[in-house]
Amino acid sequence: MSADVAIEECTDVYVRLECDLLVVRDSILTDRHHASNTNYEADDPQNQIGGIIPAFSLSGWLRHGMERVVQDRGGTACHPGEANANFRKEEVYERDLEDGYHPKGSCLEETDDGCVIFDLFGGFNAHPGKLMRRPIRFSPVRASVDYTRGQAEGHYRRLNRNVVSRNDADDREPLRNVELDAVANLDGCWHLSFREVKPAFLGLLCEAIGFLHDHRTDFRYQLGGARNFGAGVVYCELLNPLYEDDELTRVFDRARTPTDAMERKDDQWADDYRPAVVDALHERIDDHSNKDI
Repeated sequence: MSADVAIEECTDVYVRLECDLLVVRDSILTDRHHASNTNYEADDPQNQIGGIIPAFSLSGWLRHGMERVVQDRGGTACHPGEANANFRKEEVYERDLEDGYHPKGSCLEETDDGCVIFDLFGGFNAHPGKLMRRPIRFSPVRASVDYTRGQAEGHYRRLNRNVVSRNDADDREPLRNVELDAVANLDGCWHLSFREVKPAFLGLLCEAIGFLHDHRTDFRYQLGGARNFGAGVVYCELLNPLYEDDELTRVFDRARTPTDAMERKDDQWADDYRPAVVDALHERIDDHSNKDI
């Protein structure tokens, strides 16, 4: 990708994620049956298990950051739940609507594409959304990681958490055991693809990733579970969409520094492209706000 690329050509973008410990509730899909040779032991440190981190938790985390960016600009965001879903906690849903959200899809009454959140994530049959969030494939072997395909280095373990007795007679007898799938020392790319590129989309992605990075230790903006145990603290950044594949890979090579061409592209992105896409985002949010969506 050349440095004079048009914004509309940035269909594939990469977010760098660094996280000491990640616990996702919808579980991690491992390839343990290939690596274990039928002798897999979940807590064996010699097991080199790779796998897939599903995009569901990642998507919710990113959407939460995007919603906050829209709200901080004075707009409202589409609620992720359908308005007619008959929620068990109806009063909570109503409080959401009073706290920076509008009913999902109500923004379609004003424009064909809806608000920028609805446009990206979709919600109804005729509106599938324009942002594809891919799963992250991880491997403990750095040489096996292809960053241009949205992969990451990471080390899988199955952890055990016990609730134990507190009296002296039972001497910490386990009362309950919980197993958790976790990935440690995660460092790699999350590959996002726009089915249609609009400057406001890139602007929202830039602002949301910056917000999530700055608020990475806020309980609401950590990723996944076990948050009080330090999991889900994500250092994240949007990698320069102007980079070519070899430049993207170079970012993760600890023995190499950025080239002169990469530094020029960084300056061009910071000085020209990023302000333009953020301005487009602000214009779209302000336009929707003026329509009282």
